[in-house]
Amino acid sequence: MASGTSEQAFFPRKLRMGMIGGGRDAFIGAVHRRAAMLEGMVDLVAGCLASTPEKSKASGKDLYLPDNRVYGTYQEMVEAEKKLPEGERIDFVSIVTPNHTHYAIAKAFVEAGFHVACDKPMVHTVEQALDLVKAVKRHKVVFMVTHNYTGYPMVKQARYMVRGGAISKIQKIIVEYPQGWLLKRIELEGQKQAGWRTDPKRSGASGCIGDIGSHCENLVSYITGLELEAICADLTIYAPGRQLDDDGNILLRFKGGAKGILTASQICPGQENSLTIRVWGTKAGIEWHQEDPNYLHLRSNDGPETVYKRGNGYLCEAAKAGTRIPSGHPEGFIEGFANLYKNFTDTIRAKMLGVEPTEVQLDFPTVEDGARGVFFINKAVESSASTVKWTSFDSPYG
Repeated sequence: MASGTSEQAFFPRKLRMGMIGGGRDAFIGAVHRRAAMLEGMVDLVAGCLASTPEKSKASGKDLYLPDNRVYGTYQEMVEAEKKLPEGERIDFVSIVTPNHTHYAIAKAFVEAGFHVACDKPMVHTVEQALDLVKAVKRHKVVFMVTHNYTGYPMVKQARYMVRGGAISKIQKIIVEYPQGWLLKRIELEGQKQAGWRTDPKRSGASGCIGDIGSHCENLVSYITGLELEAICADLTIYAPGRQLDDDGNILLRFKGGAKGILTASQICPGQENSLTIRVWGTKAGIEWHQEDPNYLHLRSNDGPETVYKRGNGYLCEAAKAGTRIPSGHPEGFIEGFANLYKNFTDTIRAKMLGVEPTEVQLDFPTVEDGARGVFFINKAVESSASTVKWTSFDSPYG
């Protein structure tokens, strides 16, 4: 391939997006749609938007989709779209359904040659993850897992600084994600999001760790580049009668000697989405808060605290590329998702143009990242159930 550039201005049209899930009463589907189309270079043209054909059709009308491009099942959508001429069919599909459906849907679209964006966690089991990694490589499609917090500009700045040696050798990491929304069993009151997230058949082996602890693991890996060596997990079900963990505390040992603590909980009253990461090295430490995402703190024993602010020219290229508006005007959740979709779709365009995507364009969570996250969730459950202190983390994904 020829060398790529940071802009793909010569691509002749918008990319065509399809969506599985995300119809009426869904939360995250609307976030994905808005994020993917924020740059004005993607159009939603087709979808299977709900678990029943009737609701899918109704959801399609809500989104002004042509009736013949709104499908009753994902299988129908795969078959119909791949039969369309290249100038009409979707270029990629976004999967925003409950966890238990991800594997079959993703596998079907990958094998049909479509690029895929999939919500996290990617699949349920390690075996499914391995199979999907192989399928993506075999069919040479672009695959993204939407760990959206890696899309924030100051998270990209943290990665640049930590991996560039600004804090020197990493010794300790603390990452936490407390929420309070599952303090009571609202899944029994018909709350849709709580319903499937607390159901092992739909959510998978873990509740809290699978839902938000997976974000913690991904954030640590993205910023530090460290590989886990072993974990010691203690997962708890606090709400009586609930089947999956709603709280988790995990000790982390990394290759090279660094150690850490990962804590995630959905039973902390008053907490909303307080994802925070702190990484300390032998020289300095960094700190980032998701609820105040436009600032990155650098501290040491040798001088005053330095606060890096989103939207300034002194930031790294990845952080600047993920910024749309001037400093002092907040950017956040939707924009973080949008940065992932921008890099994902820029990489698709580069592939279609026959040019090599840039390092910035390739900056999104891949199928391997998704597989490592699935491995982490299952290892956390295994460790919590074990009577031994440490569970080896021999991940094939790094």
